[in-house]
Amino acid sequence: MADRFIEVSLVKRDVRCTAKLLDDRAPVTCATVWDALPLAGDVYHAKYARNEIYALFTPFATSEPPLENPTVTPIPGDLCYFSFAGSELGTKAYGYDREVRPNATLVDLALFYERNNLLLNGDVGWVPGIVWGQVVEGLEEMAAACNDLWRSGAAGEALSFRRR
Repeated sequence: MADRFIEVSLVKRDVRCTAKLLDDRAPVTCATVWDALPLAGDVYHAKYARNEIYALFTPFATSEPPLENPTVTPIPGDLCYFSFAGSELGTKAYGYDREVRPNATLVDLALFYERNNLLLNGDVGWVPGIVWGQVVEGLEEMAAACNDLWRSGAAGEALSFRRR
């Protein structure tokens, strides 16, 4: 299979990077995401995992991918896939209590932009993510925009994933 690439962007800030899908390490997840593209949603900056931005989506696969190519220590440029039950996110501690219903399932597509990330949640413990892509171009500019998002706020900003 030929290498596949996607564009990840912060729409309002007009900043983008290119990521290579890791089809050899996470084939089911890559196929699941690829088939669902394009995707875009409100961006959030991580509260606990440190240097991460992400968007939440309703499930877009008939079944969730297996835990392939897992990590709890993502590195800069990793794209990770998480699936959460609404009851895991629908609490005031996470700030989604008005939007997320306990009986819902949500998919979290995340970009890690800097070092020293640890996917450890004080409520549930380790939260492994599926690493399905790696940024190969534009990470420095994206990291600067992510830091700006952290300092200036995410309101009105969208995180977009599309085929390249």
